[in-house]
Formats: sequence, structure tokens, C-alpha cells
Amino acid sequence: MKNHISIPYDHYDSWRELSESDQVLVQKAYQIAETAYAPYSEFHVGSVVELMSGELVLGSNQENIAFPSGLCAERVALFYTGANFPQEVIKTLCVVAKGELLPVDKLLTPCGACRQVMLETEIRQNQTYRIMLISQNEQTVIFYSAKDLLPFAFGTV
Repeated sequence: MKNHISIPYDHYDSWRELSESDQVLVQKAYQIAETAYAPYSEFHVGSVVELMSGELVLGSNQENIAFPSGLCAERVALFYTGANFPQEVIKTLCVVAKGELLPVDKLLTPCGACRQVMLETEIRQNQTYRIMLISQNEQTVIFYSAKDLLPFAFGTV
């Protein structure tokens, strides 16, 4: 039997079309991307977790010469949130990147490890959250659950 998966998402030509509050998240993500430690890939990623309380948690990728000991920006922000705001609910995760690792018109999508952590975070808080992904040419895709990025995740099927 053949089945089909449908994944809802919103697409915008530019993040500047988003609400003012979402534009702030993107701007903060670009600012924190400047703090990335990326001497090997030269690819700077910034991530912002917006909590329901309005608190913002920022993360940037942190590379290490003993690859794969570094950590992606998404996991930096999500793990910090879990450690410091364990009872808070995440509303939005915003991820941006800049560098020559990807062409500017390609959407940065989280790696598999980040997707699993994103989903585990939803399970942990018993609630989905929005995921905003911004390409270097400003194209924006918004997903409404980590399950949309990892439909057959470990432990969910």
C-alpha cells in the first residue's frame, strides 16, 4: 500500500514580509550568528528561541577541531532553553545562516541531529512550535511542528 505525507508550511519571498515581532527574531538571529565560532566551515548560523513569556534565547554554531565535537546553533539555543527555562514553552525557533557552504538561494535546513532535538523538545513541552528558516537571499519558510521536518522520527512511529 502506497501512502502519502503532506507537510504544511508558509513561504515568503523575504523575511521582511513577516510581522514586526517575527522580523525582530530574524534580526536577533543574524546578530547572534556573528558570534559563531566557525573557523573550519566559515558558515555562521544564528538561532533564536522565543518563549511564550517573550524571553529570547540566542545560540550560534560552535565548531571544534575534534569534529564532530562542535554544536549547531539550533541545539545551542534549545539545550540552553531546556537547562535554564525547563518549565517555559517555546513559541518559535528562528534559524539563519551566512557563508559560502550553501548557495544564497538555498534554504538552510537543520541537520538530522537538530531535527531530532527539535522534536524531542516538542515532546518534552507537550506542544508544537513554529520553525522559521531563512535563506541567505531572505526567502523564508515557516513550519508549524518539528514533526514536519522529521516525519518518521525515532520513537514516534
